[in-house]
Amino acid sequence: MKSNSAVRNLYVLPCCLLLLNLCAGVIGYKFKVIEDPYARTAAVMGMILFGGGVVGLVLEPVVRALVGSLQRNSRRGAGLLGEILFLILLGILVFWLYYRSTILGPQSLLPPDWRN
Repeated sequence: MKSNSAVRNLYVLPCCLLLLNLCAGVIGYKFKVIEDPYARTAAVMGMILFGGGVVGLVLEPVVRALVGSLQRNSRRGAGLLGEILFLILLGILVFWLYYRSTILGPQSLLPPDWRN
């Protein structure tokens, strides 16, 4: 139980916060269509505050349960090595999303129909 808490505090929650930051970048990109800078700033702040609440109250427990389940299955199927591989793959996924957002821009994370 103690290792699950450490994984949650040191890995899963930071991954959720990194994903929230990616969402903030996408929101900032999408809200560039709002001409008024004050309205755009208020809209971005509102979405970030709402998104922080969603991540903290809803998304983080869901991701924690999903990661916990996948982690247990990886550990059961391949032992400690399976668990470590799973966590590495999760980190690679978050890194890849950040890479695309940084190099290609936040629009690269959106389907073509949703781009400005």
